[in-house]
Amino acid sequence: MRHNATASKSTNNHNKPSSNLKMTGSVRVRVIRSLLAIQQGQSLSSVLDPLLNSLHDGDKGFAHALLLTTLRQWHALARLLDSLADNPIDEIEVRTAIQVGLVQLLYLEVADHAAIHETVEATKEIEFARASGLVNAILRKVAKNTNKFRKKCDKNHSLPNWLAYQLKQDWSDEYAALTQGLRQPAPMFLRVNTAIKSTSEYQQILTDADISNELIELSSDLQFTDTVKTTTSVTQALRLEQSTAVSFLPQFAEGVASVQDMHAQLAAPLIELALTNKLTNDNQLADKNSQKEESKASTIQLLDACAAPGGKLAHWLELLTVDDESSLFHVKPSDDTNRTNTIKLTAIDNEASRIKRIHENLARLNLQKDDLERSAKTDIKLDIVCADATTWQGGSESKKQKSNQDRAVFDAILLDSPCTATGVIRRHPDISLLRHEEDIAQTVQLQAQILDNLWPQVKVGGYLLYVTCSILKQENVEQMQDFTARHSDASAIELTEACNWGMAQNIGRQCLPMDSDGGDGFYYALLQKSAQ
Repeated sequence: MRHNATASKSTNNHNKPSSNLKMTGSVRVRVIRSLLAIQQGQSLSSVLDPLLNSLHDGDKGFAHALLLTTLRQWHALARLLDSLADNPIDEIEVRTAIQVGLVQLLYLEVADHAAIHETVEATKEIEFARASGLVNAILRKVAKNTNKFRKKCDKNHSLPNWLAYQLKQDWSDEYAALTQGLRQPAPMFLRVNTAIKSTSEYQQILTDADISNELIELSSDLQFTDTVKTTTSVTQALRLEQSTAVSFLPQFAEGVASVQDMHAQLAAPLIELALTNKLTNDNQLADKNSQKEESKASTIQLLDACAAPGGKLAHWLELLTVDDESSLFHVKPSDDTNRTNTIKLTAIDNEASRIKRIHENLARLNLQKDDLERSAKTDIKLDIVCADATTWQGGSESKKQKSNQDRAVFDAILLDSPCTATGVIRRHPDISLLRHEEDIAQTVQLQAQILDNLWPQVKVGGYLLYVTCSILKQENVEQMQDFTARHSDASAIELTEACNWGMAQNIGRQCLPMDSDGGDGFYYALLQKSAQ
């Protein structure tokens, strides 16, 4: 997931645990304090572990459900609260305590007396005893007719009004299903490292471990401009019937599987299809021009921009290291020309803490630089760099004197672009509290800066895959339309209707998180550079 702050030049503190977060008191008190920290700008990921680590095992499940459900229903609960109060309630501590109580009554099926009593006591613990009578009165009113108030809460969306309005503008036909889908939990998907085991083999391992799962196949079909044929790949993901801790997943520690949304798993196969097409064309041209020249060696240069936390990078490396003789990604001498390929893959991100996450994820999957260099199956050089994608230049010497043609060093770029992350609200419900309307324009500008910096670094005939986990058109199809208007050498590759995922846009395809069994909101667009 790419948040809009991750590629900016400013330091992002939202993911750092709050030093002021007190994890004492009852479970409800700790949840209230976590919610207050989020309202003050902390992310869910920064407060969740401190919350859970502070509790006994028997309380962790309830605390987790209470925190996430309150966030998912936050804006709907706030509107319900306003309708229940005789006078406006301004203190965020009191409002938060009441919303925590409402969630217990309406969504978690906690016994009325327990939900009311414990929430009132929590209000006193956070030093708002003067409001305990108000909290008690509102919760008792709701407890008398929970069905009525649940229906009232569920009737409309649970999003900030500015976001709901924008989604209505972008997706009028899908609006109702989309806004309701965003307030539901997301399913858990796994990606199997097919360089180690096949998806079917791991599926059987899960079944033998009594972990119910279902195979999901996503077909991607691309129509390249330089061939009359379409190129298709099938991405296989496993959806678990129930989410489970990774510690219970067989062979997870050994790197056989990773947790990754099904739509996020499309990125690496799409860029593989594009690169395969380019290498096929390059090899055919070399064969035609070189005839029986001496054997040559070539280096394929790849870039994963904004790579942290490394899920798509790991998937790409897994595909590159699959021992499949039919794939151009299997590095081997060519039978007819004796050319050999070296793959140099550079990954960049602009925060040291996020670079650390990349290394941690690759270490579990045995895909770090040393692992790749020791492998007899591959000739892959991996370089992970802490750098800002708005200014970073690939290659090496004399960057300031390079022309645009000299800067073109990459055969393919995967840009998992910074975005508002509105497509992953189901997994990260704090996003609906942390995002603001003005973030959209700032993010769109940042995306454009990155695109304009990276595009001159793509070789003629090369590709850039643009990916976001946003569902806002300004960050997606409109961004691509503006970009191709600025760059006459950029043409969009068609993701045809044979794709069984997403909705076709003027450029690219958009996935929406409307299906409770489906993937998150992602956008994909593939661009190819032509000679000018």
